[in-house]
Amino acid sequence: MAPPPAVRVPTGRTTELLLLAAAVGVSVLGYVAVGAAIDGGVPAGAGGYGAALGVLALLAHATVRWRAPYADPLLLPIALLLNGIGLVVIYRLDRATPGDQAAPTQLLWSATGVALFVTVLLAVRDHRVLRRYAWISALAALVLLVLPVFFPAVYGAHIWITVGSFSIQPGEFAKVLLAVFFAAYLAAFRDALALTGRRIWRWQLPRGRVLGPVLVVWAVFVGVLVLETDLGTSLLFFGLFVILLYVATARSGWIAIGLLLSAAAAVAVGLLEPHVHGRVEDWLHPTASIDAGRGAGQLAQSLFAFAAGGLLGTGLGRGHSILIGFAAKSDFVLATVGEELGLAGLTALLLLYAVLVGRGFKTGIALRDPFGRLLAIGLAGIVALQVFVVAGGVLDLIPLTGMTMPFLAQGGSSVVTNWVMVALLVRMSDAARRPAVPR
Repeated sequence: MAPPPAVRVPTGRTTELLLLAAAVGVSVLGYVAVGAAIDGGVPAGAGGYGAALGVLALLAHATVRWRAPYADPLLLPIALLLNGIGLVVIYRLDRATPGDQAAPTQLLWSATGVALFVTVLLAVRDHRVLRRYAWISALAALVLLVLPVFFPAVYGAHIWITVGSFSIQPGEFAKVLLAVFFAAYLAAFRDALALTGRRIWRWQLPRGRVLGPVLVVWAVFVGVLVLETDLGTSLLFFGLFVILLYVATARSGWIAIGLLLSAAAAVAVGLLEPHVHGRVEDWLHPTASIDAGRGAGQLAQSLFAFAAGGLLGTGLGRGHSILIGFAAKSDFVLATVGEELGLAGLTALLLLYAVLVGRGFKTGIALRDPFGRLLAIGLAGIVALQVFVVAGGVLDLIPLTGMTMPFLAQGGSSVVTNWVMVALLVRMSDAARRPAVPR
């Protein structure tokens, strides 16, 4: 009897291509809208901007079609759209600061990020290979975090390596390496973490010899970040550790313990570290500088920008969020979105991040190997935590941390690292969605 015909599984590549075309179109329309609002016509660089973004989209799509044909069709278009919106917003702020043109540099960093996206897909044929390099990843991440200590502080924090006009933030790359280490270690000892240990009240804690090494590594990293006063990345690493520990053990008690420890650490550092204490004071009293007659500070200007945007916004190119100052293109770039696109545009942007994170979680759940599951959830969790921390700080829900919005804000290190994380998620989603080969 003849075997039944093979069922053809759709790859989603055509859907991805159409969504990429839409992402490029939306970005170009935003670029044109900025020029029309400021100059009254189409800006001269609109064609070049659209062509550059289109070439990057086609290059990334061709690589996915070739090397990861069953990958999730939403990951790449969402990343490109977020990157394109970020370029539009930075270009809009450039028009208000003629002496500081950041959009061309950001486009160059975006091209570098897409090149690394392609490189990761070509070099990493199976995500499980990364499991072999767990301790090497931890060591490399520690070296990257320690290096900025030997360079001057920038805005109160030792998080930059600056050589002449070139600067890089190595902590951005360290978070991916640390996610690989945590995922590999917790995957190797998940049974010991979940099933053995000592029971204290309602919680069963793992044995010290199992949890001890990873706790030591985490404590060293957080200690270095506290010395550098980079508390945003410290919070990110702590949240990543708690998320992966919960996923590995399926014990909700770790979430409660993590929240208690993070709250205690935040209170202690907020009281003892002057730089952080100042940010806590700004969070509690955002209009204190106005009351003192010194004018509105950055956080107050950000809140004014959100208020001015209302429901539908003032329109691209018609806001005044540049009054925030030097951080308008980095820490407070979300305020420009809130002012010029309004609550509707801000909600749409946050929903894009939500879909990106959700697809990452879905990839992790679909994977059969524990390492891939933890790594996918960890990478998606990094994006979720970073968006929460940045948006919460700019909206005065939590103290500012100085972190950058993924893909949106000015920063070469950030955009390059985000593209690497998307490449790893694409690789793992291909493994998760690929049909099983019958024996």
